[in-house]
Amino acid sequence: MALRFGTQLNKSAACCVLITRQMTTRQMTTKQATAAFEDIEQPQMRTSVPGPKTKELQARLGRYQNTDAIHFFVDYNKSRGNYIVDVDGNVMLDVFTQIASLPLGYNHPELASAMTDPKNLSTFINRPALGSYPPLDFVDQLESSLLSVAPPGMSRVQTMGCGTCSIESGQKAVFMAYQRKLRGGRQPTDEEKQSSLMNQLPGSPKVSFLSFKNSFHGRCMGALAMSHAKWFHKLDFPVPDWPIATFPRLRYPLEEFTRENLAEENRCLYEVCDLIEKFKARGEPVVGICVEPVQSEGGDHHASAAFFQGLQDICQKYGAYLMIDEVQTGCGASGRFWAHDHFNLRKSPDVVTFSKKMLSGGFYFTEELVPTEAYRIYNTWLGDNSKLILLEKVIGEIKRDNLVANAAKVGQTLLAGLKEMQQLYPALLTNARGLGTLCAVDVATVESRDKIIHTLRNKGVNIGGCGTSSLRLRPSLIFKEKHASIFLDKLASVLSEMAV
Repeated sequence: MALRFGTQLNKSAACCVLITRQMTTRQMTTKQATAAFEDIEQPQMRTSVPGPKTKELQARLGRYQNTDAIHFFVDYNKSRGNYIVDVDGNVMLDVFTQIASLPLGYNHPELASAMTDPKNLSTFINRPALGSYPPLDFVDQLESSLLSVAPPGMSRVQTMGCGTCSIESGQKAVFMAYQRKLRGGRQPTDEEKQSSLMNQLPGSPKVSFLSFKNSFHGRCMGALAMSHAKWFHKLDFPVPDWPIATFPRLRYPLEEFTRENLAEENRCLYEVCDLIEKFKARGEPVVGICVEPVQSEGGDHHASAAFFQGLQDICQKYGAYLMIDEVQTGCGASGRFWAHDHFNLRKSPDVVTFSKKMLSGGFYFTEELVPTEAYRIYNTWLGDNSKLILLEKVIGEIKRDNLVANAAKVGQTLLAGLKEMQQLYPALLTNARGLGTLCAVDVATVESRDKIIHTLRNKGVNIGGCGTSSLRLRPSLIFKEKHASIFLDKLASVLSEMAV
């Protein structure tokens, strides 16, 4: 027995050595892969953009759907890190990253390792209906991903498929909580239940959500009622008539216009109160206020911490709930993990929505907003738990490489560069602004803005626009100083040509 035990011990020891060697090899391979990850050094242009292959594919796709929004077709197998490669072989530095959606750039090896790990296969193959048939490791996934980075003071989370349904489900949670308060805890009556099926009172109450001019929260009806950025989002659609307040239009640089900006924010807060009173008087009380930390699609407008603190005070005064839409601003891009962390709110918001860089859609919410009946916040999938596997890897990389601090640092470089550009070309650029890498600058005209975007693309930089005539930067979290330098050099080249 002793010999057999010793033999077994030796076998176990040998197995441990083998496993250790395999782990070490895997770790070294991952480190080597990560080190070689960004081996594209510069943009490389072969054709104009869009090139001939894009045009051919666009024509084919045009047989089946509208293609007017397509900029170019992408070879995602060749895209890597901060560089996007189109089907014509053009390699462009991407400072827009799938409309602010890639936390670690293209084809990051950590995400590739998660996709190829055999233990994750069933999650990717068998997309579960999470509200009814969650997998055995779902709670572990939530705790190691979404809940590990929850906004301070928030411990409830609901996964969703995208930003729009995150907003709309957050709205539903607010509506339900408000009506529960009105009922004083009693169960809904049969009349309420039956009238709701016919979109009638009392089951379908006349309540409203306040939002802001130039905001964008999504393209389905509840979210669309709070979106006011562009006409083509809304034309022809019957949306609720809810109150729309003015979001502050600050003057830059902020330190030079303190008094004017304070007056502007106070004016906007007063308008919020006035609208709440008016809608209360007409029998449609405001039960929630929805706001972006930075109005992204509508023009990258900023407001101070005092403004957001004022909104929270107004919600407290009128018994409304505060929803902060972090779909585009969350996951570290602002130099804090959540952009509203900059605002020093006295307590957590009631709802914080997320998507894009978080890979999964969803929303955090307070205890008061927990539904009390089944199927009230529900759809077939309620998101995709395979995204949580990827998000756990993203969070690991963010922490390991201090990527939130990197966003704060690189954001300062980008903003300083934009300010320098507007000093050199005041007839073209104004109002450079930013929070971390959430940077933007206004261009004198729509035509000039669009020309800058087109010319930059043909010089090897993919960038986006927003608002009336703004340039918007949304790089990945692995965007570094060297990438900022490339972008700023290319922008300077474009501006110098336009200024001639």
